[in-house]
Amino acid sequence: MTAHILVIDDDPVQRRLLKNMIERSGHVAHMAENGRAGLDMLDRKGGLINVILLDLMMPEMNGSAFLDALAERENTIPVIVQTGQGGIETVVMAMRAGAFDFVVKPVSPERLGVAVGNALKMDQREGRSRGGRRNRTESVHFDDIVSASPEMLRVIELGRRAAQSNIPVVLEGESGVGKEMVARAIQAASERAHKPFVTVNCGAIPHNLVESILFGHEKGAFTGATERHTGKFMEADGGTLFLDEIGDLPLEVQVKLLRAVQQGEIETIGARFPQKVNVRLISATNRDLINEVREGRFREDLYYRLNVFPITIPALRKRKEDIPVLVRAFVQRFAGEQKLARPLGVSADAMALLTSYDWPGNIRQLENAIFRAVVLSEGAELNAADFPQIAAQVPGYGLAEDGAVTWEATSQRMSDPTSESRLPGVYPDFRPAESASVDTGSDNAILSVDKGGHVRKLAEVEEELIRFALKFYHGQMSQVARKLGIGRSTLYRKLKDYGIDPDNPVKEAA
Repeated sequence: MTAHILVIDDDPVQRRLLKNMIERSGHVAHMAENGRAGLDMLDRKGGLINVILLDLMMPEMNGSAFLDALAERENTIPVIVQTGQGGIETVVMAMRAGAFDFVVKPVSPERLGVAVGNALKMDQREGRSRGGRRNRTESVHFDDIVSASPEMLRVIELGRRAAQSNIPVVLEGESGVGKEMVARAIQAASERAHKPFVTVNCGAIPHNLVESILFGHEKGAFTGATERHTGKFMEADGGTLFLDEIGDLPLEVQVKLLRAVQQGEIETIGARFPQKVNVRLISATNRDLINEVREGRFREDLYYRLNVFPITIPALRKRKEDIPVLVRAFVQRFAGEQKLARPLGVSADAMALLTSYDWPGNIRQLENAIFRAVVLSEGAELNAADFPQIAAQVPGYGLAEDGAVTWEATSQRMSDPTSESRLPGVYPDFRPAESASVDTGSDNAILSVDKGGHVRKLAEVEEELIRFALKFYHGQMSQVARKLGIGRSTLYRKLKDYGIDPDNPVKEAA
């Protein structure tokens, strides 16, 4: 389906880049150079626009004022905010003002496509209730994994590739990031989709019972073995065995597991002969297995047998752009489970609060927080006050005497691009990465004298500095003008005077 997307950005280079991205995705782009022009465009084509892509820092009417004007008009078109600042306070303010999602400049086509796709689903009300918490035996597909971050999209891509073979997979990541869900998606996308999927939490089994549970035992094999027991490997025969927290396996059991992986056969306790099994093995761990090998707690030969196709699932705090998408999905799911008579939304304040939190328990913690809030909800939408435990742990938030959650903005405002956020960045190490492609060492130093030993002309130095700034800030005109300490109109005039192409600022060799 073709959608109409309104791009509001004062930088002509950015508008051109975004227009190309949008049109390559099969959508129609409409351009506006500031918030006021964007409102005029909505007045003319309001019924046509499906999504708004909004820059925050603009002259005449900035992104904050535009969002306020949109709220006054009670316009419900989803707004995706672009920000060149990595501070969490910028994002909090945007979410509080009603933004649907946010992307950090420079945005990749893949990230923009995901954000627009999610906004279109909201705009068209195409979301479907999933009927509450997913049954652990229910199949999960990659399309069920809700994400907007490039890191998780990469995980999904690797998972799809792994599903095309029987290669052993190790899923690495903190507790609660969704390792089992990815494992089930790999199973569902493979040729074993309709075969058993058996889960074993190695960390929850007493060490003296691990071998029996995995490989089974015969009647009378040991004291208390009053009947024959089929192990998990035999239960999963023909399908997939998911070994969660495999780093907790005792060393003596790791020897048998190595044989099962190498030879495709298991030794049942008390049996006279080994048994052949056809099992696809997916392992998961929240430990550093390489360190476990160094410390002698995990067999090196087993590590190399299992770690053929490792997939690392990032923590939720490292992909905060997933939080708004996950929140809406969980609210919709749990509202369906509770059979609420009314649609349940999420307020801008609540979304800003949830985006601010680091979620040490990852997706599992977020899911439980949303579940509790939905069960206790009384209004038409969840507010920040529905998450008091979260607010108590986020810097800048507090609880009023009446139980309401308050947010104490410190120094940064969207209208003041020069202020620095004191809160953690949305993306780790975002600001150094912003200039990572440019070497700031001596090779990029602007020389004060020419080859003849004479001081260079001021105009030559100025031209070189402008070219360098354009390259350093990836052609973001507002950022370039601000860092050079000149107005945008002055910058454009100097570009014309020096014959500088903003799309290609590097001067060709004579």
